[in-house]
Amino acid sequence: MKFFRDFATQIARYRASYSPPVVSQAGTEMYKRLNTKVLHLAMANGDGPFIPQEAGIDVADILNCTVKALQDGHVVAVPTDTIYGLACLAQNSGAVRKIYEIKGRNEQKPLAICVGEIHDIYKYCKVNVKEALLSDLLPGPVTLVLERSEILNNELNPFTSLVGVRIPDCGFIRRLCQMCAEPLALTSANVSAQNSTVAVHEFQDLWPKLAVVVDGGPIGDQSRLGSTVVDLSAQGRYRIIRAGCAFSSTVDVLEGKYGLTSEDLG
Repeated sequence: MKFFRDFATQIARYRASYSPPVVSQAGTEMYKRLNTKVLHLAMANGDGPFIPQEAGIDVADILNCTVKALQDGHVVAVPTDTIYGLACLAQNSGAVRKIYEIKGRNEQKPLAICVGEIHDIYKYCKVNVKEALLSDLLPGPVTLVLERSEILNNELNPFTSLVGVRIPDCGFIRRLCQMCAEPLALTSANVSAQNSTVAVHEFQDLWPKLAVVVDGGPIGDQSRLGSTVVDLSAQGRYRIIRAGCAFSSTVDVLEGKYGLTSEDLG
């Protein structure tokens, strides 16, 4: 185990230059093979990725390396509290396009954003529910769909006035957002229409297109359900878009504590 920890630290400290994408005459980005860094994040009692209060230099290096890759416009893979995700800076339109290309994702399917703290939601979304409701659901395995604010990149999901926002119950990705000081665009680490992934080896075919892969080990109960997605954009009502892994507890909060009414997808 010491060998692997030392090896991971050496990788994290290694600062190699990235190969830039090559743009064809047709304007499509054709990726050179990136010098992908696979960085191993410590685990807490087998219960998922974390950052302890006494976080060592290895965790700091992993964060710094990942932040640099994001700021350079690359896509990275990160653990969350539900499944592994692909992330880039949401305000970087070129990086957002890369995520769609890497996944083979339909451009009409929206990407969620991920922030570090509750107060960040108010910057990028228009909130019409009580802050206490947000705090009861987040951080956690829930995506809240809200009306987007004008400050959010208008080339991110330009076909809708709404955006899904997450604060995963995962110290690493929350700290990553804080260090970037802007939201991450976040989606599952898999080719579209394939299963969600709960270990990094499951999306190894995508590694050559990623600048950094943060390996936090197997995630959670490995249910692969992803977050519960709930639309809270309408005053006094909610609509479940995806049941996900926290359906019952989310509905209990929305109805039992705050008296919101369910709106059928119809």
